[in-house]
Amino acid sequence: MVKESLTGRAIFRFWAPLAGTWLMMAVEGPFIAAIIARLPDARENLAAYGVAFAFGLILESPAVMLLSAATVLAENRDSYLTLRRFGYGLCGLLTVVVVVVVFPPVFNWIAGSLLDLPNEIRPLTHGALVFLLPWPAAIGYRRFKQGLLIRHGLTRHVAYGAMFRLTVMAATAGILVLFTSMRGASVGTFALSAGVIAEAIISGRMARRAVRALESGLAGAKHRLTMRQTVVFYIPLALTAMLAMGTQPMVTFMMGQSRMVVESLAVFPVINGLTFMFRSLGLSFQEVAVALLGPRMKHLRPLCNFAVVLALVASACLAVVAYSPLSIIWFNNVSGLSLALTEFAIPPLRLMVVLPALSVILSLQRSILLTTRRTTSITLASSVEILTIVGLLWTGIHVFDAVGMMSAAAALVIGRFLTNLWLARPCWRANVLA
Repeated sequence: MVKESLTGRAIFRFWAPLAGTWLMMAVEGPFIAAIIARLPDARENLAAYGVAFAFGLILESPAVMLLSAATVLAENRDSYLTLRRFGYGLCGLLTVVVVVVVFPPVFNWIAGSLLDLPNEIRPLTHGALVFLLPWPAAIGYRRFKQGLLIRHGLTRHVAYGAMFRLTVMAATAGILVLFTSMRGASVGTFALSAGVIAEAIISGRMARRAVRALESGLAGAKHRLTMRQTVVFYIPLALTAMLAMGTQPMVTFMMGQSRMVVESLAVFPVINGLTFMFRSLGLSFQEVAVALLGPRMKHLRPLCNFAVVLALVASACLAVVAYSPLSIIWFNNVSGLSLALTEFAIPPLRLMVVLPALSVILSLQRSILLTTRRTTSITLASSVEILTIVGLLWTGIHVFDAVGMMSAAAALVIGRFLTNLWLARPCWRANVLA
């Protein structure tokens, strides 16, 4: 799959479908929220959907790294079968966890004693969460098959799957709105689950060629992968995903104790959604680099050159929005914020323009460590990032009485920058020892 000479054009052709996939994922959340906002009891249902979706993110997080695991580890028939047993077992375990969480006594304890959710949204949240029962297993299966597709250079098929997912999700939401009286929060989670299940099915079908190549031994055999090696490789990745997906809820909770709390909480999801569209360009680069680095990382230099260009372009595009009237158009006209909230959102957005570039760098660093199977360093770096964000956000809010959103923006940028610095040394060592 990896050629002797890797050009920037070849990298772009490999990366573009994955970037498109991530961009489509970035559109998914605002689309569902826009539908719920147009249904009865929009405020309560949007809140319930947000809580149910947060549950879904946490419960799926251990399975999302099956994509990276399949891209790196599925080298031959034995490794594929070992990884498949591990992945399917993990999906089954996560499904059991969701069933337990949805069980009414358990859910009522979590929603009441732990989260203290308002009474009016608890039943809405529970009803919406029920439709996420197949979510972790479908996500895990889909990510596993996508890893096989990426490893065999079939990145366009990943984009095809994302397009199919969005189509099914939109059609399902439309049918539920037109022909049922289902509450908005449940419409959202039902449509999400339908889309993910559809994508999982079509990803499995598209990955058949890659699976046949592995089962016939055409992919080559370097060493036998044991279940123990798989677990040791994967646990740090799962912890990393769980830490990463917990960042947004944690920041939201801490901003609840800040100055101008209502304004901060109102604009944070909008700012996060906008920056995610540009950060996704970097996030999509991780699997590209993992697949294309080659033996002994012989293609590291062209990938580094591509990463530099991508980092500059991604942050420059966000800067164009942040430092021009486009920011007003996006926040006021597209997102529906008032002029006051629009003015409030622009300064923190300008602080965050470097995040897309830092995300590209992080993806390259993680790809190096994944390829050399040094996943513990990735988890340690994520822990450093979380601790940095918590410390800076707490200091900004409680010591300097800073505005919550400004403190959050600064903490997120500094946390990501320190993570890049933390990973610089292990990446350098991995390159030297390769």
